[in-house]
Order: sequence, then structure tokens, then C-alpha cells
Amino acid sequence: MKIAFIGLGNMGGGMAANLVKAGHEVAAFDVSEAARARAAEQGCTPFPTIGAALAGAEAVITMLPNGAIVRTVYTDDVLRVVAPGTVLIDSSTIDLDTARSVIQMAAEAGCVMVDAPVSGGVAAAAAGTLTFMVGGTDAGFARAAPVLEPMAKAVIRAGESGAGQIAKMCNNMLLAIHMIGTCEALKLAERAGLDPQTFYEISSRSTGSCWSLDAYTPMPGVGAASPADNGYAGGFASALMLKDLRLAMAGAAGAGANVALGEHATALYEAFVEQGGGAKDFGAIFTTL
Repeated sequence: MKIAFIGLGNMGGGMAANLVKAGHEVAAFDVSEAARARAAEQGCTPFPTIGAALAGAEAVITMLPNGAIVRTVYTDDVLRVVAPGTVLIDSSTIDLDTARSVIQMAAEAGCVMVDAPVSGGVAAAAAGTLTFMVGGTDAGFARAAPVLEPMAKAVIRAGESGAGQIAKMCNNMLLAIHMIGTCEALKLAERAGLDPQTFYEISSRSTGSCWSLDAYTPMPGVGAASPADNGYAGGFASALMLKDLRLAMAGAAGAGANVALGEHATALYEAFVEQGGGAKDFGAIFTTL
């Protein structure tokens, strides 16, 4: 299958490479020349414009920074170029209203589109072990799933259009809360006189077990290897976590949901980013304790 992949950043680059490994022809575009060059090294065919990458595509995947860019790419390029019936997959993490609006425009153009944000981070994107949370019709999911499978450990239909974005904002709000709680517990253990490694070994096998503690331990030299062991470089940037938390807060406001811990987590990450921590992995919130 010929797949156009738009957006070759830290996530998209690895995702596109796994499509090539699965035998697909990947026409790749990114505004960064360096990103296009890296994609070429992975077997993609880079193009200097979105329109050129879209020509003849049977499927299109976008992995873009925000909803405004997603809307522009689809209205100015994708929906003007692709043939009716093309399957369109947006794996960006964006606001719910934009996701549903663009999917509606795609349907009016005769295309099949789903929202399919991901969980797993850069390492999973490179390894082909992402979890895709897919919003769309049954027919849309059936068309999209085979395209997504080479990049995934799980492809799950969350519900109708926009449901993927709802799942993603809830998941990442929970992740942020877990991370802050994990950091506080590790620091409390240390200050109260318990060796943090011993606490890790106990809690990771007890009811305090969670991914942030077990697989992504935010305290340097303790537990599982993570960006904490590399000065909090790499991983999932705190600025991106803040972006996702703000999307969750907007979603909560629209749904009339009470998310007190989500609001507190957002405030903590806002302060951390404002103090210059935006480029550091989100586990670096540990350094504020």
C-alpha cells in the first residue's frame, strides 16, 4: 500500500519507519529538511511538499503538533488532493472539537477518517509497540486498523469520532497524576529514612504499583531505567504533558466534569514549564520536591 505520512518528528519518524519495515511504500513529508533526510535513511521516500507526498496515496497518516495545524493541513492540502475513499488517520493529540470537525469535513469529501492518538512515547514509536486509541465508525476502524498494526502493540476502537481523543486526554491526565504521586512517595520515603530502592521494590509489588513507578521510575538511580538516569533528557517533554493536561482541562470543562487532581497536576506542570523545565522529561517534576 502507498501511505503518505505527514509529520516526521520524534514520534512520526519512528512510526513511518515501521510502515516501511512492514512492506508499505511510504511517501513522507515534514517541514524539517533534517527530518525528511532521516526518513529517507529509514526507507521512506521524502517529498518537499505535502501535495507531492499525497499523490496516489491509498492512506494518509498525520502526526502533527496541534489542532490548528491539523485543520490547516487537511483543509488546504489533504482534502483537496486525495481521491474519495482514501482512508485518513490523524494520530495527533488535539482538541476534541477540531478532531470531530475535520472528520466531518473528510466524510463530506467522500473519505473515511478516524482519530487515532497514541500512547507509548518515542521508544514505542521506534519499536512499533504503540497503543492506538481509535475514534470513528466501525467501517472506518476496519479500514484503519491494518494500516496501524505495523506500528502497534494494540489498536483499540474507543468509539465514534473523537473518542480516541477523549481516551488520550483521560489517559494522560491519569499519567500526570500518577507521576506526581510517584515522585512524592519516593521523596517521602527518602526523607523519612527508607532507602528509595527498597521502597521501589516493595511498592512496585504492592498496591502502589503503577507504570510511572514500575517502568519509568523518576528518581535517578532507582528502579527502572528512565530519562531520570540521563538528566531527564529525552522521553516525553514536560511541555507536551502540559499541552495534554490543558486539553484534558478543556475537555473536563466542556463535559462538566470535576477533576480536582487533574487541575492540581496542570498547575504543577504549568509552574515547572514556566521555570524552564519544558524540554525536560515529565518525570523531572521530581526535581521540584
